[in-house]
Amino acid sequence: MNLVVVGAQWGDEGKGKMVDYLSEDADLVVRFSGGANAGHTIKVDDKTFALHLIPAGIISPGKTVVLGNGMVIDPASMFEELAGIAAQGIEWEGRVVVSDRAHLVLPEYKSEDRSIDERRARPIGTTGRGIGVAYMRKASRDGIRIADLWDPIIWGALSDSEKDWLEPYKGRLAAMKVNLAAFMMEHQGKKILLEGAQGALLDLDHGTYPYVSSGISTTPGAALGAAIGPRRIDKCLGVFKAYQTRVGNGPFPTEMTAESGAGDLAATLRELGHEYGVTTGRPRRIGYLDLVALKYAGWVNSLDGFILSHLNLYDGFDTISVSTAYELDGETIDFFPSNAADLERVKPVLQEFPGWDGKVADARKIEDIPEGARRLVDFIEDFTDVPVHGYSVGPLRDETFMKVEPWIQS
Repeated sequence: MNLVVVGAQWGDEGKGKMVDYLSEDADLVVRFSGGANAGHTIKVDDKTFALHLIPAGIISPGKTVVLGNGMVIDPASMFEELAGIAAQGIEWEGRVVVSDRAHLVLPEYKSEDRSIDERRARPIGTTGRGIGVAYMRKASRDGIRIADLWDPIIWGALSDSEKDWLEPYKGRLAAMKVNLAAFMMEHQGKKILLEGAQGALLDLDHGTYPYVSSGISTTPGAALGAAIGPRRIDKCLGVFKAYQTRVGNGPFPTEMTAESGAGDLAATLRELGHEYGVTTGRPRRIGYLDLVALKYAGWVNSLDGFILSHLNLYDGFDTISVSTAYELDGETIDFFPSNAADLERVKPVLQEFPGWDGKVADARKIEDIPEGARRLVDFIEDFTDVPVHGYSVGPLRDETFMKVEPWIQS
């Protein structure tokens, strides 16, 4: 069975924790997109793991993880990250394989990435890690893949400085590389977890273009980036938070701002949720849960179910507001606009729900969820037409539970 997990918002929804949780029953974990601009935080007992390139399944003992051909890989960052988790007691040797069709991020891409963004009339707010440049060169057929390191013509066309930088990594990569299509054929029939990066609203095609990532962060990318056909995807789950966050520039229809009188609420949620970027450390922008965008994410990902995280942050609140529509130029709309300029002008139409007695944070099964919180979840399910299959009510593994068995085909 092939199970896909993606973010249903602008990233930072808790995908890494859920991949770690679901990895316990998986045979193989494959990350299918993105690069070192991603950030997954996983807490196990008294240890916190910050992952950027390595699939979150690496924390589960004995699991094999794969960096797919939809990724762009900075080998220096990758081996530094592997050394870091080794220092925390994770044995990774022999458990990490890399698609030989994955593209490489070279050092000069980073300065080029920053330079391009500085020249834009409206900068995107890139992390400056060369991801966009690597994808740009891939699309223009000027990139270099791991497989190309042993192609005499392509290797010979590299500059001396590029060769000098890559040479120390060639032997290490040779021991890890696989022909991913053949590798996946060998493992068909097993439980395979396909891990996305970023979120649906940062997808190159379906996100808030041009304020998006350069890769595919929706479920169709799993078929491409993991070298399997689309008919082999059995289930798609989307993770979302009970509020909204975004890092960097771009439209954010439900953003809580000081001008709207919600600045204090944003600051409270930011501190409660530790909303600072894993990769950059930047404070995340905070907004009300956007059900218009969430419904859209359900459509473009063909989601079978949601996993809801951070609902516990509203424990003790008197009221909780969510956006159920937008106002655009005096008209109420219930769809997610394609144009970034329209998204920047819309105003959220908010619906208020009462808080609840009891604590979502104490729940370990669906029956433990306070009645008031369940009424809110029922509303979300009815609005989006996607059921909530599971909950994350805290950062630890045992603060996660599923209402629907994930490894049963829908």
